[in-house]
Amino acid sequence: MRADGEQREQQDQQGWRTGLIDAAFAAVIGGAVLIAAFATSGPGPAPADVVLITAGSLALAAHRLAPVPLLVFTAACMLGYVVHANPGTSAAFPVVAGVHAVIRAGHRAAAIAVSVVFLVGFFLASPSGGGIERTLLLHGWFICAGVTGLIDKNWQAYLHQSEQRAAEAERTKEEAALRRAGEERLRIARELHDSLTHSISIVKLQAGVAVHLARKRGEDVPEALLAIQEASGEAMRELRATLEVLRTDAVAPGSGLARLGELVERARTAGLAASVTVTGPERALPDDVDRAAYRIVQEALTNVARHAGRAKTTVELAYAPDHFSIRVEDEGSAAPGGQPPLPGTGLTGMRERVTALGGTLHAAPRPGGGFSVRAELPLEIR
Repeated sequence: MRADGEQREQQDQQGWRTGLIDAAFAAVIGGAVLIAAFATSGPGPAPADVVLITAGSLALAAHRLAPVPLLVFTAACMLGYVVHANPGTSAAFPVVAGVHAVIRAGHRAAAIAVSVVFLVGFFLASPSGGGIERTLLLHGWFICAGVTGLIDKNWQAYLHQSEQRAAEAERTKEEAALRRAGEERLRIARELHDSLTHSISIVKLQAGVAVHLARKRGEDVPEALLAIQEASGEAMRELRATLEVLRTDAVAPGSGLARLGELVERARTAGLAASVTVTGPERALPDDVDRAAYRIVQEALTNVARHAGRAKTTVELAYAPDHFSIRVEDEGSAAPGGQPPLPGTGLTGMRERVTALGGTLHAAPRPGGGFSVRAELPLEIR
């Protein structure tokens, strides 16, 4: 929508510039004819002649809207001026310009007919002795106007065809890029299916067998084993959803903050002391912000489980009018004020998600110990 608006605005500006150029050109032609009229007439042209010259010349300013009617009007005005005042060949300037515009617009028959009528009228109105010479001179002018009109018409057609070819080449390029992207998604989907699905299925199967045997022997099932079983099952569900996204270019269902409770509960089952607080009036977030927020919290909790063990962790979501912020902090063993960690796949992925939405991400050790991940995602104000 924004691109269409900008294109319409550019077209409007181009239209205004073209209209101003046409008006200036018509004024220049009218001024030249008036100057010639005052120069060749001792007392100056009659008021009626000034009106005919002005009207016939300024009509050229709108030649793009109705070229043939305006040419007829211009020729009639200038022919009336010729019959009344018997001026020089400068009276034909507006008609010659109109013939050029009409032929450029593709109306050659109309241009030829008006030219013939004007030349005959000019010849008949000319005084004896000089009419033939002046009419032949004007005949050459009209031929030049017709030739330049054809050249201009062909040049405009060439430019239009060039623009169409460029647009077609760009469209073909985009289609090829989309096709290559689709093929790459399918390749990645196959690789993920062949590698991860098998491994996760084995983990889930082994965890399920271990849980079954423990219960069969009447033993207490370790919480870590239950967490592995639950996490592997969830990983399989998310992997299938991801593979579906890669194969169809759709949006993964159920990958937003609506599942945050499940995510935190799984973290607690794995032994992570996690809590969630929400500040500000809750409201529906844009889909891309919602998915990014969920993935950021998910990755942050995964990093806590990997690097901080059972450290107490707080997840804070803050709704503001113009942005949505996420803060995940743990009380783990990261040294206070230590160096930020080297960005791995998880942190890089978080940063890429936040940057794509125009937000900011800060991930570093806390001054009081532990680690902190803070992300701020902008929201459109409606």
